[in-house]
Amino acid sequence: SIHLPLESSDKTQGVSSPGCLKEGLTSSSVLRANLQDTLDSIQEMSFRAAWSLVLRKGGLGMRGIHSPGGTAHSKEKMPPYTSYHAQRSYPMPDEPFCTELSAEQQALKEKEKGSWTQLSHAEKVALYRLQFHETFTEMNRRSNEWKTVMGCVFFFFGFTGLLIWWQRVYVFPKKPITLMDEWKAQQLQRILDMKGNAVQGLASRWDYERKEWKK
Repeated sequence: SIHLPLESSDKTQGVSSPGCLKEGLTSSSVLRANLQDTLDSIQEMSFRAAWSLVLRKGGLGMRGIHSPGGTAHSKEKMPPYTSYHAQRSYPMPDEPFCTELSAEQQALKEKEKGSWTQLSHAEKVALYRLQFHETFTEMNRRSNEWKTVMGCVFFFFGFTGLLIWWQRVYVFPKKPITLMDEWKAQQLQRILDMKGNAVQGLASRWDYERKEWKK
């Protein structure tokens, strides 16, 4: 009589336990999925914040990157002059050469808006220098850079020659005996004595009676 309630209770617990396990697994998977979504959203927000900070520090906004009027050298400015240099292939840069004007230069720019007949030659040249760095004549003038290049080339030639001379004197061994003139003469005489290639070779060009080369 004592064991029956225990058996019934065990059976009841055995029947109800799988449902509890399923509910526990379902709730844990839902919590895990929610946590993963939260972490992904936090990571995306942090990435966007870091990217916007980098763009602000670099001096370029999204509008400056995608706008056709934005210049590529705007972040490399070094006032009062931009970092561009005049080129024959690109004579009209997007920005003027001088960006920060003094009081006299600003007055000259205001005078430029009027009639150019009132401007002197020096003022016109000054206005040109505010807009451009060099003229075509200055861009096409020859430089003395070739002297530096040739000097470096001859210096390395001389250094290489000295290095080879030092190696031949102090590093390389002496010539073998087979490369000496006496050895070569004896070797040639031996070939002639043996009449090597007497038909069309070396021995055919030697006169054995006169002991000299045939003419």
